[in-house]
Amino acid sequence: MKIAVFSTKPYDQEYFEKYMESHNFEFTFFETQLNKTTANLTAGYNVVCVFVNDKVDDNTIKILQKNGIGLIALRCAGYNNVDLASAKRNQIKVVRVPAYSPEAVAEHAVALILTLNRKTHKAYNRVREGNFSLNKLIGFNLHGKTVGVIGTGKIGATFCKIIKGFGCNIIAFDMYKSEELIQLGVQYKTLDEVYQEADIISLHCPLNPDTKHIVNKEAIALMKNGIMIINTSRGGLINTADIIDGLANEKIGYLGIDVYEQEENLFFKDLSESIIPDDMILRLISFPNVLITAHQAYFTKEAMEEITLTTLNNIKEFESGVSLKNELL
Repeated sequence: MKIAVFSTKPYDQEYFEKYMESHNFEFTFFETQLNKTTANLTAGYNVVCVFVNDKVDDNTIKILQKNGIGLIALRCAGYNNVDLASAKRNQIKVVRVPAYSPEAVAEHAVALILTLNRKTHKAYNRVREGNFSLNKLIGFNLHGKTVGVIGTGKIGATFCKIIKGFGCNIIAFDMYKSEELIQLGVQYKTLDEVYQEADIISLHCPLNPDTKHIVNKEAIALMKNGIMIINTSRGGLINTADIIDGLANEKIGYLGIDVYEQEENLFFKDLSESIIPDDMILRLISFPNVLITAHQAYFTKEAMEEITLTTLNNIKEFESGVSLKNELL
């Protein structure tokens, strides 16, 4: 079984090489993203392994089918970058890693909240420069604040359990209510009510046509002045232009994002010596109350191990011809 791995970083290769000895697989690691331009690299392979910013659209899938690819193995949970209908038409199976470490992402969301609130990143830089002043570093108590959680799947539920330990009141919106979270004290409300009542809003839902730009100018207008918005899910949940307007007019008090609408051109790359051709990300970086991390919420040892092992098992099931536990559609 020959597997082409796209969007490979050193840590991806390290973990695959660590665990693939027990499988009779032949891996080739490509640093480039998979898209219609690079899809011809898949000739001679049986499987492609892709990540969040690979563009597996209809044009790409047609080339994969022509090259004999039988499986698209996502090493992530989200699949908004894959045209599932096209994959089905072209008889290519698609599998994913549905739950690698909800704790990793949920904990990172809390880290963004704490850092934005208590400004520890700024305090660290000040002290290193010999500045021990507390001016402009004041925060607020999380205890007693109302946290709105949009999406209470595995990651959202884990986030609720963590933030409950800070003494927060939790309100949530999801199409499917969790009895376990209700027992925890989470109150399910309408989306508009979450927007109106929350002091902090954390996004934990997938990106699909119903959730695209779920945070837009209309939603922001309903929120409290000084709202904190956290996004560790998918960049397309937020309308970037609208969020910039909200920051500029001081409606939004804090923004913490680990994902970005146009991240495929930026994230996972070292652009420190380059001119960044994205005015919106530069504008976001310019705000003192914005904290951006480059899609690292998932990035823990435990998550990387689970992603690798689940991906290898998904490919093994495909090779064996058995039912694919993590197949989409």
